[in-house]
Amino acid sequence: MDHILVTDDEAALRKTLSSVLEDEGYRVSVAGSRGEARAILDSDPPDLVLLDVWLGEEDGITFLGEILKEADPPAVVVMSGHGTIETAVRALKSGAFDYIEKPFSLDRVLTVAGNALRQRALERENRDLRERITVQSELVGQSPAMERLRELIARVAPTEGWVLVSGENGTGKELVARAIHRASPRAKGPFVDINCAAIPETLIESELFGHERGAFTGALSLRKGKFEQASGGTLFLDEVGDMALGTQAKLLRVLQERAVVRVGGSHSIPLDVRVVSASNRNLSEMIAARLFREDLYYRLNVVQVPVPPLRDHREDIPGLVEHFVRLLSRDSGHRPKEFSPGALSRLGAHSWPGNVRELKNLVERLLILVPGPVVEEEDLRGMLPGSLPDLAPEALPQPELPLREARDRFERSYVMEVLARCGGNIARASARLGVDRTSLHRKIRMWEGGEKEDGKD
Repeated sequence: MDHILVTDDEAALRKTLSSVLEDEGYRVSVAGSRGEARAILDSDPPDLVLLDVWLGEEDGITFLGEILKEADPPAVVVMSGHGTIETAVRALKSGAFDYIEKPFSLDRVLTVAGNALRQRALERENRDLRERITVQSELVGQSPAMERLRELIARVAPTEGWVLVSGENGTGKELVARAIHRASPRAKGPFVDINCAAIPETLIESELFGHERGAFTGALSLRKGKFEQASGGTLFLDEVGDMALGTQAKLLRVLQERAVVRVGGSHSIPLDVRVVSASNRNLSEMIAARLFREDLYYRLNVVQVPVPPLRDHREDIPGLVEHFVRLLSRDSGHRPKEFSPGALSRLGAHSWPGNVRELKNLVERLLILVPGPVVEEEDLRGMLPGSLPDLAPEALPQPELPLREARDRFERSYVMEVLARCGGNIARASARLGVDRTSLHRKIRMWEGGEKEDGKD
């Protein structure tokens, strides 16, 4: 329920507005002075303030500026019985959503209040979305390797130079590309990405360059390609090393001419795009094997930004774990957990062939499958690729446990191992276990919540 604070030194007006707004379903507080309003703002922050331009001898516009300095300020609508154009302009320039001149119709108040609350809700949603995107795109780590990476990004980003981001799978090459875009003069423009390895060769030209209606079977309408969509911003060509030689030649022509012709078209369209590409493959070796064009390589590789593998900055693992726990708890609804020093030490000893992506997937599995609030070193048994489940007698549940509890513990350990070997893929794990996906999901939810299965004590 939206909360509205009516601040006016006229008691009759406060009562009238309060009654009308409450009838419309709003929760209403009233204040007859700046001091009363300040107390409510501090103790029960409103979503909207209806503020009189004069509060006795006090200036409401000055108070407006104070309100808008709050960490999460409410929307403010200024009211005045001595309205002038100058007062209205001053209020709006000071940040008020709108200005209402007394005497006013109650319908006008309700309309303005509704509009102000909707606008504030949209602004908060946009802010939350930007914060979420920023957190998801954050380069985490304070190691020397990560500091060098940030320094290189800071030098490269403000330029218009094209960038080749290199690194193993899972190191965060797309995060680096987005960081370059955010710190560039093109930050207000679009960031458009395309995974060159994920699109069939027959379709990638249409994806990159667009097509005209009727250019091929199924082309029922004109479609802009990724180059046009990225106009004024950044185009990220991910896994560019997996592009076929024929497509490489066409891409090179577009990059040289800085213009694109849609598939089936004849008109040349100028481009205003910065190209950032990435590959996990050794492009120099591919050039020697005649699998990648040397001229395209030098066109893309104006500046190379290498991303270090996780094994080269293991000291960042505790910070990454904390980051992923916070991210997954917020976005996926998992219950947050702490990692014991032993568990973090075990993670630091792993070779991490899948790099940061492997670590994130492992953290999510642990949030799902570990029943308690703390992840211990023993919870990692069988969870890291390359490790085998320890089924020696001393590793089995203690003999003094009731059979049902021992069976449940073994079942959870066994499912965790299968799920780990299936890369966290529920569908593949359920097939290997011989259970349906719904049952496996139910078991995981039960273990995460510490609940017991139906019919069990």
